[in-house]
Amino acid sequence: MIRFKKLRWKNFLSTGNVFTEIQLDRSPSTIITGENGAGKSTILDALCFVLFNRPFRDIKKPQLMNSINEKGLLTEIEFSIGNVEYVVRRGIKPAVFEIIKNGNLIDQPGSVRDYQQQLEDTILKLNYKSFTQIVVLGNASFTPFMQLSTKDRREVIEDLLDIQIFSHMNTLLKDRVSQNKIEKQEVEYQIELLGEKISVQKEYLAKVTADIEKQKQEFQSELDEWKTQIASATVQQQEIISKIETISETISDSDKVHAKSAKISELMMKLHDKIAKAEKRIRFYEKHDNCPTCEQVIEATAKAKQLENTQRIAEETQSAISELEKQQVSLTEEIQRITAVQQEITTWQQHWRDCESALSTYQSNADRVRDKLSNLQVTEETEDSPSSKIQQLESELGAFESKSESLAKDSEVLKIATEMLRDGGIKKKIIKQYVPIINKLVNKYLASLDFFVNFELDEEFNEVIKSRYRDEFSYASFSEGEKMRIDLALLFTWRAVAKLKNSTNTNLLILDEVFDASLDTSGCDEFLKLLQEVSSDTNVFVISHKGDVLTDKFRSQIRFEKVKNFSRMAL
Repeated sequence: MIRFKKLRWKNFLSTGNVFTEIQLDRSPSTIITGENGAGKSTILDALCFVLFNRPFRDIKKPQLMNSINEKGLLTEIEFSIGNVEYVVRRGIKPAVFEIIKNGNLIDQPGSVRDYQQQLEDTILKLNYKSFTQIVVLGNASFTPFMQLSTKDRREVIEDLLDIQIFSHMNTLLKDRVSQNKIEKQEVEYQIELLGEKISVQKEYLAKVTADIEKQKQEFQSELDEWKTQIASATVQQQEIISKIETISETISDSDKVHAKSAKISELMMKLHDKIAKAEKRIRFYEKHDNCPTCEQVIEATAKAKQLENTQRIAEETQSAISELEKQQVSLTEEIQRITAVQQEITTWQQHWRDCESALSTYQSNADRVRDKLSNLQVTEETEDSPSSKIQQLESELGAFESKSESLAKDSEVLKIATEMLRDGGIKKKIIKQYVPIINKLVNKYLASLDFFVNFELDEEFNEVIKSRYRDEFSYASFSEGEKMRIDLALLFTWRAVAKLKNSTNTNLLILDEVFDASLDTSGCDEFLKLLQEVSSDTNVFVISHKGDVLTDKFRSQIRFEKVKNFSRMAL
């Protein structure tokens, strides 16, 4: 239950820079009186402004500022809900909007609209229309429930029965349905697009595969040719090696022959030197008869003997040289043969080196072709290859298909939720349960007001009013006094239902010039009796010009007066 405790305002309409304060929960019944323009109805405008940022009467917001002070407009209200105490402040010049909970300022969201919505939806659970149907009844700028549109009637009832959450849910659901539809369209588009991409990639893959296969065959054929060349060159190398080995065997004694030839040459040199010495000795004996050293005469016999021995040595040496020359000739022929064979071996070795060079070239070419084949295989297996792209696209397609299935399931759930949250769904069932209670209460209060008709609202909030003779009437067909009785009956009905629901139940009821308008004397009397019944747990405020007639009917009185163009409470 909302218990309003205190309302205060300053620089509001004709009120000056001093707070006007009214204790809302002090007396069960209070009459507010004063001359026209004294500021009696200012309480309604201040109450609606501080709570809903708009006055009760049709006054533009800039006109709410006191025209003399032109600044410092401030309104405050204190109320409690259960054990939680609230203070709401709202002002102009400077702009003020604060909600204080148990002495702590509630953090303000990004916009004033969100802050206001938090006040209405979360704290008060009342909007302006509902508040003015349950808490306030007046003449100025007031549209009775029966004159509201069907949409506004439904909004009031939904607030009253605390089922507006279903409307909010339905609004959110519509957004969700719209989002689901957009997401489904986007997913279907992505599925179609991915299907086309996969088809294109498969065609491209077939072409690339064919090209790669053709290149593989060409490279493999080339590789086979190089392998054949390598094999042929390898066989040729083996043949050359075998040939060299065979030829080399024919000159296996080459070193011995060369060593023997060198030894003979060395020996022949020594023998030629010996012959030269012998010839020199012979020439000495032939030219000299005396010894050149001791100058003694060389005997003829000794001389002849020396010549004979020297000549014999020279002859023997020459004979040995001749024999060695024969051997040398034989060795030279063998060396020449060996040299020829070595030249042949050198030629075959060059052939082997040529084969080795060719074999290296063949092997290099074969390796190059193998690399090309390997690169083709890597190309097929890389992340950028068509097959890899197809796998990636198919994976994405699978994800979108799963998402499509999920969205389809969500769509079915949303359809069911839409059926439940539409006006003919859950809300209709709840309203259907309360319509008989509402009708019973309305007729009860009509009877209390001495107006005996059968009043019924259907589930679409259209009225059917029958007289005791079963004649049907509409709200518009009644007199202003009868309309007022219906409006009062509905007001008390809404309060009774609010109390029953304990959702928008409040202690405050303000009636503006009800006794001054369309009620006759009998109606006023019946209405006063009704007020006495509800005032046990309600703080009723009645604004009236009939203070002299009604003052003794109320427990308290507040009188406004205007002094020097400023309104103030005189009593």
